[in-house]
Amino acid sequence: MTNIIHQILEFFASLGYLGVALGLMIEVIPSEIVLAYAGYLVAEGHINFVGAVIAGVIGGTLAQLFVYWIAYYGGRPIIEKYGKYILINKHHLDVAENWFLKYGVGVIFTARFIPVVRHAISIPAGLAKMPICQFTLYTLLAIIPWSILFVMIGEKLGKNWETAKEVLAPYTPMLIVIAVALFVVYFLIKKLVANKKNK
Repeated sequence: MTNIIHQILEFFASLGYLGVALGLMIEVIPSEIVLAYAGYLVAEGHINFVGAVIAGVIGGTLAQLFVYWIAYYGGRPIIEKYGKYILINKHHLDVAENWFLKYGVGVIFTARFIPVVRHAISIPAGLAKMPICQFTLYTLLAIIPWSILFVMIGEKLGKNWETAKEVLAPYTPMLIVIAVALFVVYFLIKKLVANKKNK
C-alpha cells in the first residue's frame, strides 16, 4: 500500500470515530480498506468495535446519499464528467444502470455485495428519482453487515489488516450467492404482493 494512503489513514485515525466516518464519506480510499483499518484501531485499543461500526455505517450511508443526490439533481452528464473523482467510471455506470433497470429498487441492497456494481448502484437510483427514504433504508441494510464484516476482519488481523481483501477473497462467491438469494426472496415477495393486489 502506498505511503500516501498510509498517511491519509493515519490522519483519519487521529480523528477517531469521526475519521472513520470521513474516510468512508469522501471515498478517496475503498471502503474495505478504511473499515479494515478501523478494525486494526479497535485491536490496538484506540476505538471500540461498536463505535467503529456505527461510524462506518454513518460514513458509508452519507457517501452513497451524496452520490445519489448528484445523480438526482445533476443527471448522467455530471456523473460521466466527474465520476472519476469518486472512483466511478463509465463502465461501472453502464453496468449499474442496466442492473437497476432490469431488477428494480431491490438491487440497491444486493448490489452492495457485488464487485463493480456496488460502488455505482446509487447513481441509477438517483437518476430514476427513487424515493430517498426507500433508498436510505436499503443502503443501510447493506452497509451494516458490510461494516461489521470488515471491522471484524481488521480487528482479527491486527497489524496485518492490509491483507483483509485477500483474506475475504475466497468467500466473495459465497457473499454474491447470499446477495442474489436475498434479492430473489425480495423479488418473490414483491411479486406475491402485486398478485394479491391485482386479484
